Amino acid sequence: TNVKDWVSTGNALLDVAVSNRPYGGLPVGRIAEITGLEQSGKSLLAAHLLAETQKKGGVAVLIDTETAVNREFLEAIGVDISKLLYVSVDTVEGIFEACETIIEKVRTGDKNRLVTIVVDSVAAASTKKELEADYDKDGYATDKAIIISKAMRKITNMIGRQSIALVFTNQLRQKMNAMAFSDPWTTSGGKAIAFHASVRLRLASTGKIKAKDDKGNERIVGIKVRANVIKNRLGPPLRSADFDIFFDRGIDNYGAWLGAMKDYNFVKQGGAWYTYVDTETGEEFKFQAKELQEMLENNPSVKEQIYKRICEFTILQYKKDSLDTDNLVVDSEVIGD
Repeated sequence: TNVKDWVSTGNALLDVAVSNRPYGGLPVGRIAEITGLEQSGKSLLAAHLLAETQKKGGVAVLIDTETAVNREFLEAIGVDISKLLYVSVDTVEGIFEACETIIEKVRTGDKNRLVTIVVDSVAAASTKKELEADYDKDGYATDKAIIISKAMRKITNMIGRQSIALVFTNQLRQKMNAMAFSDPWTTSGGKAIAFHASVRLRLASTGKIKAKDDKGNERIVGIKVRANVIKNRLGPPLRSADFDIFFDRGIDNYGAWLGAMKDYNFVKQGGAWYTYVDTETGEEFKFQAKELQEMLENNPSVKEQIYKRICEFTILQYKKDSLDTDNLVVDSEVIGD
């Protein structure tokens, strides 16, 4: 069950928070779920996964149930539309039928190629029975949860054997009569995805990003987002990563780097200027926030040095058992039959 490959989320800090290793991300061969309220960046993060898959030469698949995505949105994130496999479905049955068909077709031609399937979203998908019915209330409406539970039992092992990264986006619903101090949110479609997923992220908008245009008018150009890792089988759970999302280009990866550099005291700040000292050569690099990306790309050794230092602060080192299992003698009489 070792994970052999990873798909970046577009944000280096979130990649490390999930995988607990350098150059990680979401795991290939496992299931991940991205949840959140409206306008929290779920579809945008999913689009970054598709773009990063294409950068690695993989097959990016978008199964769309909301009929809300548009070409300009995907292209702004960096997705190559001409190479994207887009599938529009209405039902949860259709989602998993499409997944099986796509996996079978791709693996017939190439057994090792990276494949990322994004389902956006589970909450917007209906069921065949629900589509045939009218709009009246129909009991407890548990059909969707039952179908997803059955499907997850069938597809989880297939995802692992075929090395597919399967990512679901899902909407949050407020729990009725939730107890104080407990989690007030749940997801649509039952608990099957939550149990089968190796990684679950919950996105939350924490603020707005404002900027002034040429005429001096202030306008909103993006949002601040916090991604909480609420479940993780690849590393420590309950970690978080903060980053900015700009409406015209998506996730600001290097802005998150600068935030980490300030938190870990890698840089000295004087007004709008920052100073970073190369730990190996002692050379000083002075830059403004908007110049960080250019500075790092022009100095790849410094970029690698900073990234390694961030990883040292964020990656959890597991403690090995002090018991010497190589020299352990088992007494059968003590254990008994």
